[in-house]
Amino acid sequence: MDFWLNLKKKVAVLLERDPRHLRLIAWRDRVTKVLLFLDNHFIRAISAVFLSLVLFGVLYFFAFRSPKPFPEQALITIERGESLSQIANSFEEKKGVRSGLWLKTFIFILGGEKRVIAGDYYFPDATNIFKVAKMIHNGEFGLIAQKITIPEGTSSIEIGKILEKELPTFNTKDFVAEVSDNNYEGYLFPDTYFLMPNTKASDLILMMRENFARQIKTYEEDVLKFQKPLNEVVTMASIIEDEANGTLESKRIVSGILWKRLRLEMPLQVDAPFQYYNGKNSYTLTKEDLAEDHKYNTYKNKGLPPTAITNPGIDSIRAAITPTKTNYLYFLSDKSGNMYYAKNFDEHKRNRELYLN
Repeated sequence: MDFWLNLKKKVAVLLERDPRHLRLIAWRDRVTKVLLFLDNHFIRAISAVFLSLVLFGVLYFFAFRSPKPFPEQALITIERGESLSQIANSFEEKKGVRSGLWLKTFIFILGGEKRVIAGDYYFPDATNIFKVAKMIHNGEFGLIAQKITIPEGTSSIEIGKILEKELPTFNTKDFVAEVSDNNYEGYLFPDTYFLMPNTKASDLILMMRENFARQIKTYEEDVLKFQKPLNEVVTMASIIEDEANGTLESKRIVSGILWKRLRLEMPLQVDAPFQYYNGKNSYTLTKEDLAEDHKYNTYKNKGLPPTAITNPGIDSIRAAITPTKTNYLYFLSDKSGNMYYAKNFDEHKRNRELYLN
């Protein structure tokens, strides 16, 4: 208590110098009252502060801090017209907060359910209950566009798997079903997209198809001059995307070979459609697979498959409408992606022995 005694002495000295100073007298009276209160209630005050800190610590540990584990990339929706109790219970059920009761309390303090803003709230990281309540009250949805790249030559199933990892509520099944039902395979342009965490499958499909329409517009006259329907061009481009390596030159040579086979009424005899049908590639296909009768078996059936098998990039589309004329009728690529061409089947067999076996 030496501090309080020294403070009293200093006040007394100041008053002796100027006892008529009214402000100093008033200040002295206030300080004296505080000192008297502390003299009488010091232990109680310290105890109250200590207990308050302990109580807050307990509440924070059991109710206020973020749940463990916090749902990764949580997206929690508040529907329009939901009551405060429904909102609080929903957040607790989805592991957004530890206590729906305390969330309800804090929202009520901030203004009640009338101040709650409906919408999708995104929590990429663990968030404590105070920030959750503040976000709901202020309509801070936390939605930040994510940069996602869809590589050239990916099928709708592969696109769905990419997006399922990046977007918390993306429904791959709905995405693939809508693409299949409407024959959109091949028309989902591979590109870099900036997508919100709550992007729906139907919205993404529309976005990718609109991008395809913009990209193909430059080549509309070339497609007309080529005198093939756009769906055949896209289907051929999707095969070229998988069968040729990444250069435009090899794609155009493969394009010339495949269009020539169609003109000669030969089966296309390419492996890429099997990847789309049963997930197998050139190195995993068996004789039984090649003998199976289905529309994507280009060894059994003549002509193009019924749909595109991937979503090709613009170079593959360009290659499909500007094929290179050669004397080749066969091609293959080794595991390193090097391309080898042959004029007849004997040359092709020799290439297989040299570069694949």
